[in-house]
Amino acid sequence: MTETSFQYAGATVELVDAATILAAARVNPVEVLRKAAFPEPVRRVELTVSSAEVAGKPVHVFAAEISTAADPLSKERIRALVLGNDPVGLLLAKRIEAGDPVATRIVDGVGAAAAAAYKKLGLDRSAQPAAHREPATLADAVVGLQASVTYDESGTIVRLRAEVPRDDVQPAHLQAFVGLTLQAVLELTGPESLSGRRYVISREALPRVATTTATVTLDQVGGLADVVAELRQIAVSFRHPEAMARWGARRPQGILMYGPPGTGKTMLSRALANEIGADFREIRTPEILDKWLGGSERNIKQIFRDARRYRTPTLMLFDEFDSIISYAGSGGDAASQAINAVAGIFKQEMNDLIEANPNVIVVATTNFPHRVDDSLIRSGRFDVKLSVPKPDEASRAEIFRKMIAQLRSVHEVSGFTMFADDLDLAELGRLSLGLTGADIKEILRRVQLSKAMQDARSGGLVAPISQDELKASVAELLG
Repeated sequence: MTETSFQYAGATVELVDAATILAAARVNPVEVLRKAAFPEPVRRVELTVSSAEVAGKPVHVFAAEISTAADPLSKERIRALVLGNDPVGLLLAKRIEAGDPVATRIVDGVGAAAAAAYKKLGLDRSAQPAAHREPATLADAVVGLQASVTYDESGTIVRLRAEVPRDDVQPAHLQAFVGLTLQAVLELTGPESLSGRRYVISREALPRVATTTATVTLDQVGGLADVVAELRQIAVSFRHPEAMARWGARRPQGILMYGPPGTGKTMLSRALANEIGADFREIRTPEILDKWLGGSERNIKQIFRDARRYRTPTLMLFDEFDSIISYAGSGGDAASQAINAVAGIFKQEMNDLIEANPNVIVVATTNFPHRVDDSLIRSGRFDVKLSVPKPDEASRAEIFRKMIAQLRSVHEVSGFTMFADDLDLAELGRLSLGLTGADIKEILRRVQLSKAMQDARSGGLVAPISQDELKASVAELLG
């Protein structure tokens, strides 16, 4: 993990692993400024890095929102205040969500009266709006970054936005945008207001979006600390070719991951691609092996011919590698000869792939490493070989913790608690002996489904998922 510290208007800003932030933003929006305190009248600053298509071209988008207003009395906020967390409030919230017009009119009528009372008493004026201002531009001449500045009608929210082509974006652009955001803050708070303050710009580990296999990051992988640490090192070596060249070092060209089914090998490959900020290209057995004479050889040659032309970082995954090249060198029938030919071409292509195209990294996964010929996976072709074992007790508890934290981040809202507060994750780790990460995900899926069915049948309150329910789901899966 790399950290850059710089001074701005007397404040110290720590920029943590900017290259990883930019890489992760290609997959999910990344919130990079959290739990930061700003001088009055600024109450909140949000800073996000994301990816978008503009005029048909991929760009990184830097966006900031600076608010001088207290939590506004929006309709949603008023409803939350009126409904509260008591059983009646939760029941009304359910009815409103289901589209009940009577409940909606009742709550919105009470809310309108509350809002009128707030305004009459002057309680909605915690921050005086600034005079109306026209859109403007802030610029950093060092990196050539320009940010548009707009103001909402009330004058209490300032928004900054800048775009940088994906192929050109650098950590310096993120640093520059942070500086422009602080410059906008200074215009609201005064020239000396940031002196002595400290701000940390880092990646949000749990994005408030449902994580899929395609969007998973290494931060969200539980129970495989050593494997994750190794993959982080590989990602750093991929993202910093200038440092590698300076020392004459060669980053790994290929990675072999092996272990039992369900331990997360494919997920780790996806997470590595997202950590690098690379496109993900998965090659499966049917894409290579062909029943026609010479077809398999043509297919594998075309796959590597395409790989040499990739102009963006790309991770190529050969999943179930043993099924493509297993038992190379054995057998005399036509199928064995085709596999042997594919294995021979694979060896040749891997000999100089990194020199032909440094944008490509190859990952192969297998449940049966003994079926893969040693010559195929020797160093120089597959430099890193990672065992991905079934998780031990502590690792299973960690997997439960991360999966539950992610579900809470995505689904829990005001008035809705998904999991009980007294969960004993160590006990769950102990009870789930022999289970994999995929099994633990299934345990949670079954409990979620059961709760959703209870909710659908009752149309009312359902208690949060409890320790006993999770234990029962573990026992059910273990049979």
